Amino acid sequence: MGLWTEHVVPRIVDVALGTEEVRAVRERVVSRARGEVVELGFGSGPTLPLYPAAVTSVRAVEPSAVARRRGARRIAEASVPVEHVGLDGAHLDLPDDCADTVVSTFTLCTIPDVELALREVRRILRPGGQLLFAEHGLSPDPRTARWQHRLDGLQQRVVGGCHLTRPIDGLIRDAGLRILDLEHEQVRGPAVATYLYLGAATP
Repeated sequence: MGLWTEHVVPRIVDVALGTEEVRAVRERVVSRARGEVVELGFGSGPTLPLYPAAVTSVRAVEPSAVARRRGARRIAEASVPVEHVGLDGAHLDLPDDCADTVVSTFTLCTIPDVELALREVRRILRPGGQLLFAEHGLSPDPRTARWQHRLDGLQQRVVGGCHLTRPIDGLIRDAGLRILDLEHEQVRGPAVATYLYLGAATP
Protein backbone atom coordinates (compact mmCIF):
# COMPACT_ATOMS: atom_id res chain seq x y z
CA MET A 1 0.00 0.00 0.00
CA GLY A 2 1.18 3.54 -0.69
CA LEU A 3 1.71 6.26 1.87
CA TRP A 4 -1.64 7.93 1.08
CA THR A 5 -3.68 4.71 1.25
CA GLU A 6 -1.94 3.23 4.27
CA HIS A 7 -1.46 6.29 6.48
CA VAL A 8 -3.86 9.02 5.38
CA VAL A 9 -7.02 7.22 4.22
CA PRO A 10 -7.62 5.37 7.55
CA ARG A 11 -7.57 8.70 9.38
CA ILE A 12 -9.91 10.31 6.85
CA VAL A 13 -12.29 7.37 7.16
CA ASP A 14 -12.32 7.63 10.96
CA VAL A 15 -13.34 11.28 10.71
CA ALA A 16 -15.83 10.91 7.84
CA LEU A 17 -17.53 7.89 9.42
CA GLY A 18 -17.21 9.12 12.99
CA THR A 19 -20.32 11.28 13.04
CA GLU A 20 -23.25 10.70 15.38
CA GLU A 21 -25.45 10.00 12.36
CA VAL A 22 -23.19 7.21 11.14
CA ARG A 23 -22.82 5.85 14.67
CA ALA A 24 -26.62 5.61 14.92
CA VAL A 25 -26.75 3.73 11.61
CA ARG A 26 -24.10 1.29 12.79
CA GLU A 27 -25.85 0.78 16.11
CA ARG A 28 -29.15 -0.08 14.41
CA VAL A 29 -27.40 -2.76 12.39
CA VAL A 30 -25.10 -4.34 14.97
CA SER A 31 -27.76 -4.37 17.71
CA ARG A 32 -28.94 -7.62 16.10
CA ALA A 33 -25.55 -9.35 16.36
CA ARG A 34 -25.20 -12.43 18.53
CA GLY A 35 -22.76 -15.18 19.40
CA GLU A 36 -19.46 -15.45 17.58
CA VAL A 37 -19.02 -12.48 15.26
CA VAL A 38 -16.70 -12.00 12.30
CA GLU A 39 -16.42 -8.34 11.34
CA LEU A 40 -15.22 -7.40 7.86
CA GLY A 41 -13.47 -4.04 7.63
CA PHE A 42 -13.06 -3.72 11.38
CA GLY A 43 -11.08 -0.48 10.97
CA SER A 44 -10.27 1.12 14.30
CA GLY A 45 -13.18 -0.68 15.96
CA PRO A 46 -16.00 1.91 15.98
CA THR A 47 -18.60 -0.88 16.27
CA LEU A 48 -17.10 -2.44 19.40
CA PRO A 49 -18.92 -0.24 21.94
CA LEU A 50 -22.18 -0.85 20.05
CA TYR A 51 -22.33 -4.64 20.24
CA PRO A 52 -25.08 -6.07 22.46
CA ALA A 53 -24.53 -8.45 25.36
CA ALA A 54 -25.55 -11.38 23.12
CA VAL A 55 -22.16 -11.15 21.36
CA THR A 56 -19.59 -13.50 22.88
CA SER A 57 -16.52 -12.81 20.72
CA VAL A 58 -15.37 -10.76 17.72
CA ARG A 59 -12.92 -11.86 15.06
CA ALA A 60 -11.71 -8.83 13.13
CA VAL A 61 -10.66 -8.66 9.48
CA GLU A 62 -8.78 -5.46 8.64
CA PRO A 63 -6.02 -4.80 6.05
CA SER A 64 -4.75 -1.47 7.41
CA ALA A 65 -1.98 -1.61 10.01
CA VAL A 66 -2.73 2.00 10.95
CA ALA A 67 -6.39 1.23 11.58
CA ARG A 68 -5.44 -1.80 13.67
CA ARG A 69 -3.12 0.31 15.82
CA ARG A 70 -5.76 3.00 16.21
CA GLY A 71 -8.21 0.36 17.41
CA ALA A 72 -5.96 -1.05 20.13
CA ARG A 73 -7.52 1.05 22.90
CA ARG A 74 -11.07 0.09 21.92
CA ILE A 75 -10.05 -3.55 21.90
CA ALA A 76 -8.46 -3.24 25.35
CA GLU A 77 -11.67 -1.68 26.70
CA ALA A 78 -14.06 -4.10 24.98
CA SER A 79 -16.34 -6.29 27.05
CA VAL A 80 -15.78 -9.26 24.70
CA PRO A 81 -12.59 -10.89 23.42
CA VAL A 82 -11.40 -9.50 20.07
CA GLU A 83 -8.93 -11.25 17.79
CA HIS A 84 -7.49 -10.07 14.48
CA VAL A 85 -7.85 -13.00 12.09
CA GLY A 86 -6.98 -11.69 8.66
CA LEU A 87 -6.32 -8.89 6.24
CA ASP A 88 -8.53 -9.78 3.29
CA GLY A 89 -12.26 -10.42 3.39
CA ALA A 90 -12.02 -12.37 0.14
CA HIS A 91 -9.66 -14.95 1.65
CA LEU A 92 -10.70 -15.78 5.20
CA ASP A 93 -8.49 -18.25 7.05
CA LEU A 94 -11.49 -19.50 9.01
CA PRO A 95 -13.31 -22.85 8.98
CA ASP A 96 -16.73 -23.40 7.48
CA ASP A 97 -19.77 -22.66 9.66
CA CYS A 98 -17.75 -20.86 12.33
CA ALA A 99 -19.74 -17.63 12.77
CA ASP A 100 -23.17 -16.82 14.12
CA THR A 101 -22.97 -13.30 12.71
CA VAL A 102 -20.91 -11.51 10.09
CA VAL A 103 -20.91 -7.72 10.30
CA SER A 104 -19.97 -5.41 7.44
CA THR A 105 -20.36 -1.66 7.81
CA PHE A 106 -19.02 0.62 5.07
CA THR A 107 -16.70 -2.14 3.87
CA LEU A 108 -18.12 -3.87 0.78
CA CYS A 109 -17.37 -0.73 -1.23
CA THR A 110 -13.61 -1.26 -0.86
CA ILE A 111 -12.96 -5.02 -1.01
CA PRO A 112 -11.43 -5.58 -4.48
CA ASP A 113 -13.03 -9.00 -5.03
CA VAL A 114 -16.34 -8.30 -3.31
CA GLU A 115 -18.07 -11.25 -4.99
CA LEU A 116 -15.55 -13.69 -3.52
CA ALA A 117 -15.77 -11.98 -0.12
CA LEU A 118 -19.53 -12.48 -0.02
CA ARG A 119 -19.13 -16.13 -0.97
CA GLU A 120 -16.70 -16.40 1.95
CA VAL A 121 -19.36 -14.86 4.19
CA ARG A 122 -21.79 -17.52 3.09
CA ARG A 123 -19.18 -20.24 3.74
CA ILE A 124 -18.36 -19.21 7.29
CA LEU A 125 -21.91 -18.50 8.46
CA ARG A 126 -23.57 -21.25 10.44
CA PRO A 127 -27.05 -22.38 9.41
CA GLY A 128 -29.40 -19.69 10.66
CA GLY A 129 -26.57 -17.17 10.98
CA GLN A 130 -26.84 -13.68 9.58
CA LEU A 131 -24.85 -11.14 7.63
CA LEU A 132 -25.67 -7.71 9.05
CA PHE A 133 -24.75 -4.84 6.75
CA ALA A 134 -24.76 -1.07 6.42
CA GLU A 135 -23.18 -0.07 3.14
CA HIS A 136 -23.24 2.83 0.70
CA GLY A 137 -23.75 2.05 -2.95
CA LEU A 138 -25.49 2.68 -6.23
CA SER A 139 -28.38 5.14 -5.99
CA PRO A 140 -31.71 4.49 -7.74
CA ASP A 141 -31.86 8.16 -8.70
CA PRO A 142 -30.71 8.32 -12.34
CA ARG A 143 -28.99 11.69 -12.02
CA THR A 144 -27.07 10.63 -8.91
CA ALA A 145 -26.18 7.30 -10.49
CA ARG A 146 -24.74 9.04 -13.55
CA TRP A 147 -22.48 11.10 -11.31
CA GLN A 148 -21.52 8.00 -9.35
CA HIS A 149 -20.33 6.33 -12.55
CA ARG A 150 -18.45 9.46 -13.62
CA LEU A 151 -16.65 9.81 -10.29
CA ASP A 152 -16.09 6.15 -9.48
CA GLY A 153 -12.53 5.98 -10.83
CA LEU A 154 -11.48 9.12 -8.97
CA GLN A 155 -13.12 7.88 -5.78
CA GLN A 156 -11.17 4.64 -5.96
CA ARG A 157 -7.86 6.46 -6.37
CA VAL A 158 -8.50 8.96 -3.59
CA VAL A 159 -10.32 6.83 -1.01
CA GLY A 160 -8.37 3.59 -0.94
CA GLY A 161 -10.29 1.67 -3.60
CA CYS A 162 -13.78 2.73 -2.49
CA HIS A 163 -16.42 2.20 -5.20
CA LEU A 164 -19.51 4.39 -5.58
CA THR A 165 -21.45 2.15 -7.96
CA ARG A 166 -21.85 -1.22 -6.27
CA PRO A 167 -25.46 -2.49 -6.08
CA ILE A 168 -25.13 -3.98 -2.63
CA ASP A 169 -28.37 -5.95 -2.56
CA GLY A 170 -27.68 -7.54 -5.93
CA LEU A 171 -24.17 -8.54 -4.92
CA ILE A 172 -25.44 -10.17 -1.73
CA ARG A 173 -28.08 -12.15 -3.60
CA ASP A 174 -25.64 -13.19 -6.32
CA ALA A 175 -23.41 -14.73 -3.62
CA GLY A 176 -26.24 -17.09 -2.67
CA LEU A 177 -27.38 -15.22 0.42
CA ARG A 178 -31.07 -14.58 1.06
CA ILE A 179 -31.93 -11.05 2.14
CA LEU A 180 -34.21 -11.10 5.17
CA ASP A 181 -34.85 -7.39 5.28
CA LEU A 182 -33.54 -4.32 3.50
CA GLU A 183 -33.91 -0.61 4.16
CA HIS A 184 -32.54 2.39 2.32
CA GLU A 185 -31.49 5.67 3.81
CA GLN A 186 -29.85 8.86 2.58
CA VAL A 187 -27.53 10.38 5.17
CA ARG A 188 -25.97 13.81 5.10
CA GLY A 189 -23.11 14.38 2.70
CA PRO A 190 -22.52 14.22 -1.05
CA ALA A 191 -25.38 12.32 -2.68
CA VAL A 192 -22.95 10.14 -4.65
CA ALA A 193 -21.59 8.56 -1.45
CA THR A 194 -24.48 8.64 1.00
CA TYR A 195 -27.17 6.31 -0.36
CA LEU A 196 -27.25 3.45 2.14
CA TYR A 197 -28.31 -0.18 2.08
CA LEU A 198 -29.12 -1.51 5.58
CA GLY A 199 -30.26 -5.01 6.36
CA ALA A 200 -29.68 -8.66 7.09
CA ALA A 201 -29.11 -11.76 4.98
CA THR A 202 -28.74 -15.46 5.69
CA PRO A 203 -27.24 -18.47 3.87
